[in-house]
Amino acid sequence: MTDPAPPTGPLAGVKVIELSHVMAGPTCGLMLADMGADVIKVEKIPGGDDTRRSVPPAIAGESAAYLMMNRNKRGVALDLKTAGGKRVLKRLLAQADVVTENYRRDTMAKMGFGYDALKADNPRLIYCSISGFGRTGPYADRGGFDLVAQGMSGLMSITGEGPGRPPVKVGAPVTDITAGILACMGILAALHHRHVTGRGQMVDTSLFEAGITHTYWQSAIAFATGAAPGPMGSAHPLNAPYQAFETADGWITVGAANQPNWLRLVEVLEAPALAEDPRFRTNPERMAHLAELEAELTWYFRRRPSADWLALLEAAGVPAGPVLDVRQMHEDPQALARGMIVETDHPVAGPVKALGLPVKFSDSPGGGTRPAPLYGQHTREVLLEHGFGTAEIEALATEGAIRL
Repeated sequence: MTDPAPPTGPLAGVKVIELSHVMAGPTCGLMLADMGADVIKVEKIPGGDDTRRSVPPAIAGESAAYLMMNRNKRGVALDLKTAGGKRVLKRLLAQADVVTENYRRDTMAKMGFGYDALKADNPRLIYCSISGFGRTGPYADRGGFDLVAQGMSGLMSITGEGPGRPPVKVGAPVTDITAGILACMGILAALHHRHVTGRGQMVDTSLFEAGITHTYWQSAIAFATGAAPGPMGSAHPLNAPYQAFETADGWITVGAANQPNWLRLVEVLEAPALAEDPRFRTNPERMAHLAELEAELTWYFRRRPSADWLALLEAAGVPAGPVLDVRQMHEDPQALARGMIVETDHPVAGPVKALGLPVKFSDSPGGGTRPAPLYGQHTREVLLEHGFGTAEIEALATEGAIRL
């Protein structure tokens, strides 16, 4: 099959060298690629990105995890322990706009690719480092994993069924994904700064900081009261009712937190006594009696199936929705209408579905057209673009510096 044309989008013309692997850095690269950047993923020899071995599941032998995170990128395989591999990377970086990496601190510098060295060769380069705890501070030398970051950022202390229960992490690797999004945000800001000044800079973010950003409400409570809030199941720490409720045949979420929506909910439930109950008249009173409120509302919701309640709540203008599993979400008409489910044609795995770009642009739409690369699929193509001759490429392959 022929390789699809590169994606279009607002970042068309921006060249990114991705030296990161697994989740956080590839999330950043995926966002940039979907917005039109030419993201060249540099994988190690031997083995490549560790997610190539994150199996099962696999599609025709290709890791589903790798296929998900590396759509729209071109793939190059280098052995950076060889002189030839370092020479190739040096030339790629000299012509790049952005480089992303998630090595431990000083690893890049020891290989000769630290920020100061790269800045001297390419003053316009934006160098993005994504790590467990950031490049400064007492934890800067620690490795980072989503589980550890969720625990240390406070997220696990506010996630779960309630007090006295074991700590629970968020089901998704939320600090990995959020760190990737924060890195993308930082790169875009640095690109604007470069447009104004002509100079690149270092962008530094971490899984730890990504987790901390998810504690805005709980941190506000702790700053104001001096007490650390704990887990509340699906409930909200500031407003009620705003949580999931069990119905006759499943679960729904109801966001009737403000006073007008609370009164509309009471009408839908045909429960005027709740509106007059002194425990529930205002939001502070409802929060003070949250367990009692949940028990009362659950009694009502259990009387009818989810579809009935959702129809009634929508008609009344009360925010509500079903609790979908991931497969149901993939088939939801709104997810499909928003282009959040895309399909690419992989040379080995065939048609592969993935998640789409969550940002839409009126004049320069991006999106997914290129499947995740095979190991070393674009090495020859990329090296030719960067001035390497055919004989030189063959010599590098013989040396083991590159994989074709």
